[in-house]
Amino acid sequence: MTPHVTGATVKAADRAHVFHSWSAQALIDPLAVAGAEGSYFWDYDGNRFLDFSSQLVNTNIGHQHPKVVAAVQEQAAKLCTLAPGFAVDVRSEAARLIAERTPGDLDKVFFTNGGAEAVENAVRMARLHTGRQKVLSAYRSYHGATAAAINLTGDPRRWPSDTASAGVVHFWGPFLYRSPFHATTEQEECERALAHLADTIAFEGPQSVAAIILESVPGTAGIMTPPPGYLAGVRELCDRYGIVFILDEVMSGFGRTGKWFAAEHWDVTPDLITFAKGVNSGYVPLGGVAISAAIAETFATRPYPGGLTYSGHPLACAAAVATINTMEEEGIVENAARIGAEVIAPGLADLAERHPSVGEVRGLGVFWALELVRDKGTREPLVPYNASGADNAPMAEFAAACKASGLWPFVNMNRTHVVPACTVTEAEAKEGLALLDEALTVADRHTTGA
Repeated sequence: MTPHVTGATVKAADRAHVFHSWSAQALIDPLAVAGAEGSYFWDYDGNRFLDFSSQLVNTNIGHQHPKVVAAVQEQAAKLCTLAPGFAVDVRSEAARLIAERTPGDLDKVFFTNGGAEAVENAVRMARLHTGRQKVLSAYRSYHGATAAAINLTGDPRRWPSDTASAGVVHFWGPFLYRSPFHATTEQEECERALAHLADTIAFEGPQSVAAIILESVPGTAGIMTPPPGYLAGVRELCDRYGIVFILDEVMSGFGRTGKWFAAEHWDVTPDLITFAKGVNSGYVPLGGVAISAAIAETFATRPYPGGLTYSGHPLACAAAVATINTMEEEGIVENAARIGAEVIAPGLADLAERHPSVGEVRGLGVFWALELVRDKGTREPLVPYNASGADNAPMAEFAAACKASGLWPFVNMNRTHVVPACTVTEAEAKEGLALLDEALTVADRHTTGA
């Protein structure tokens, strides 16, 4: 007889045996989840949460979409796994569907298990293609937790693993609200950020730089949409010096910004795109690199020195095929754009007007951030940079208030991100905004005017 499963038994087993990422193991209290559907998940006690985090900003088509679940089941009955060296129908179809949607001539796809491995391999391709070693990446970025990816990352998660010998140079990307360039307009921020990057390249030696990697729209670091002209300016700098331009679309890709890829908003084509997460809504681990013709040609007769046992895993690719086709059939990318423009953008603007703790809102599609502050005039963050413990109490209280009301937030440093599924309905989005409105009163208590 199967023992009765309760939240307590699931949590006890977790605490006994599971080692969690990014956590002090004795200080965490994971929620035991019983199920999920669409924009919601729930625990064993019947508490239901509106998922305004899309888990880790990856369940782009929501939880348990029946078409994708069915596709995984059908593929499992047909062929569960096969080594990457074989040609497999579902792998080829996933690659074709992805290549159809990538900009320009990025028509070849190298599959990985996730985003960090995609970044690792994109950097390896760039270094081998150029014969150079240095890679430039931005502060306020996240590219993954594996060896090269964590060194490319610009946020504090890099610090414990930073070797200071990884061939990585960081620079400041554009972010007008906290401009490192003392800019006062988007145009100034763009021009000064590009001048800073050009200076960085010049002083590092253009002939030594293999690649520049940027998130098209930085995700966990704050959803700072680039000013008009910035990505095109980076493209021009890369062309000028023979540098490979890598856009990390692990979080921003596959409908998240209201386009298939965020780069489309600025009509920019990189040499490599890394992807994962939304490619199949995370139903089965999958990531990859979309590769330009010139870089693919480098390995036409020269072996590419990289691979993974599960590259293009049939179950993961079946989920990707079903996800992409479903997004097309059901207008899910268009839904993300519409909900963002008509519901989330005006709703967040209203919250910013009424709450002293909201310093700025920014984003597009279903990819938004609220910058929470102690003082709108000085822009002092609600909590210090990389705060923990007592210093982080205001944000911890805010997150707890969200969860108590049935809203599951995505919180990082002094920000809360509004990142529901691309399938979110107008009613669900409005429900989330109303719950967020309530929770922000907790943040308001920590402002200078309180």
